Amino acid sequence: MTEIIKQNLINHLNQIIRERDPYIANGGHFFIKEYIRQEFRNFGHVESHPFIVKGKSFENIVLKLNPNLSNPLIVIGAHYDTVPGSPGADDNGSGVAVLLELARIFSENLPTNYPIQLVAFDLEEYGLLGSAAYAKQLKEQKQALRLMFSLEMLGYCDHRPNSQRYPAGLKYFYPSTGNFIALVGNIEATPDLRKLSQNIRQTVPCEWLPVPLKGYPIPDTRRSDHVPFWDLGYNAIMVTDTANMRNPYYHSPKDTLDTLDLDFLQKVCQGLALAIQSL
Repeated sequence: MTEIIKQNLINHLNQIIRERDPYIANGGHFFIKEYIRQEFRNFGHVESHPFIVKGKSFENIVLKLNPNLSNPLIVIGAHYDTVPGSPGADDNGSGVAVLLELARIFSENLPTNYPIQLVAFDLEEYGLLGSAAYAKQLKEQKQALRLMFSLEMLGYCDHRPNSQRYPAGLKYFYPSTGNFIALVGNIEATPDLRKLSQNIRQTVPCEWLPVPLKGYPIPDTRRSDHVPFWDLGYNAIMVTDTANMRNPYYHSPKDTLDTLDLDFLQKVCQGLALAIQSL
């Protein structure tokens, strides 16, 4: 199973890693959107969630698994757009690759106790716009949400001492070596943070951080697609390799496949699947 997961992730990354800014690299952006749609269709019913920004239509892509279960919903999301000029291997090709592999794992091998919506979000780099539109729709529909996961950069690992940086004050409580995956959740999600981290640690080192007041005291925790869910009162967790706190190629042309640790990414994917299945 381990080698299958790793090879699938590599296959996805080889398709995903390319410039895909929705305005400047709209050809790559369109290709990735259709690639995600095609892959999702292998595992179930796929829906489009359109939203309008400044008169132009954009699209989140949604795969619904176990939709007939009556329990509250789990949303797992990853953004597929990039900043201009970057091929986005880690940001956020790694998150999209894991999203696609989780679709396969949950549909073929690991049924869950909750209905799951896997969502590829657009326009994260332009202000979390796709996830904001999606969270707003769930709120308007009065959808009960068990938990939301934002997969935000999952593939960069550095085993050197002092390779990990932190927002002010946190370095005294967490490792100085950047070889772990981090879970960042709102304070109300603390029990889930604890349980999920214990399960993820079966495959990869994992640290977790609960933040109060929707993350405003630590602004760096408000930089991905979990934030619109926090702001609407939902429990949500960002899963991350900590982005520019570790990865020197963040938002640059050098964010390429050869900078990723594919064994680390595979372990993150496998650990995350086991952790979500345990809920």
